[in-house]
Amino acid sequence: MSDKPEKKQNALWENVKVIVQALLLAMIIRTVLFQPFTIPSGSMMPTLLVGDYIFVNKFSYGYSKYSLPFSPNLFSGRIFASEPTRGDVVVFRFPPNPEIDYIKRLVGLPGDRIQVIDGVLNINGTPVPRSPDGAFTSDYRLDPGTDVPVFRETLDNGVTYDTLDQSPTSRGDNTREFVVPEGHYFMMGDNRDNSLDSRFDVGFVPAENLVGRASVIFFSLGNDTSFREFWKWPANMRWDRLFQAVP
Repeated sequence: MSDKPEKKQNALWENVKVIVQALLLAMIIRTVLFQPFTIPSGSMMPTLLVGDYIFVNKFSYGYSKYSLPFSPNLFSGRIFASEPTRGDVVVFRFPPNPEIDYIKRLVGLPGDRIQVIDGVLNINGTPVPRSPDGAFTSDYRLDPGTDVPVFRETLDNGVTYDTLDQSPTSRGDNTREFVVPEGHYFMMGDNRDNSLDSRFDVGFVPAENLVGRASVIFFSLGNDTSFREFWKWPANMRWDRLFQAVP
């Protein structure tokens, strides 16, 4: 009697096991270690551009229910929690609707007093130093941003990054003073005049809503190129951004 059917069955079972193991490994990596995200808007320009694909370090701040797929309500708060650092670029769940992911820069820690005065970020009554750093032009069709003035900010802990200031009179250029509550954070986009952040509807972000810290750009397509349009990749790939750390 031939043993070919049995061999075929064993081979099929081995293939199934390999696929299941690969899926479990991918789920573990995505849940515990790194999760890929795409940048859908220009609110973090010039640091992150529309069409950037990034990895988010999920163990940098510990884990909450939002670290898990479908956000099951298994526990409250964070486990293995670590404090974020001022200046981190953070993915978090939008407080009014936690089904939505946002990405912004953390500028305010619990207890901080945050205010924007004439376009300058003030932390605890001290203006954050900033200096002109050229101009920026976007390749994003919905937000051209032609020759937008760039300013380099340097926080008190040495973290430095570029911001955009398209208009000196936008509604976010002069704000009231915000006092960050315990267990919450204050977020702002680097594209200061085109970012819905803690100055507006986002409000203070609870620690539980933090998903992770943006760590590296692993892929980047310009000119509104869809990931599915692979035939356009060579002409629209931002080669200089591949595998760049997020400042």
